[in-house]
Amino acid sequence: MKIAGMILLILGVVGTLIFGIQAIQDSESFSFLGMDIAVSTANWTPVIVSVVLLVIGGIMMGAGSKKLT
Repeated sequence: MKIAGMILLILGVVGTLIFGIQAIQDSESFSFLGMDIAVSTANWTPVIVSVVLLVIGGIMMGAGSKKLT
């Protein structure tokens, strides 16, 4: 279980970084009354899924490292 948790944790971190940077860069801006206004057009679903994988991997690693007595 510890190895599966580590794999999910690594996939979650990598996915969060990649999709997070991509989501932050996806924005449109327009000018209104002389001000530039930016609106996010990103799809946040991959970021949320990556964070869920990261959390599940962390839980699995924590549960796998405890010894049963």
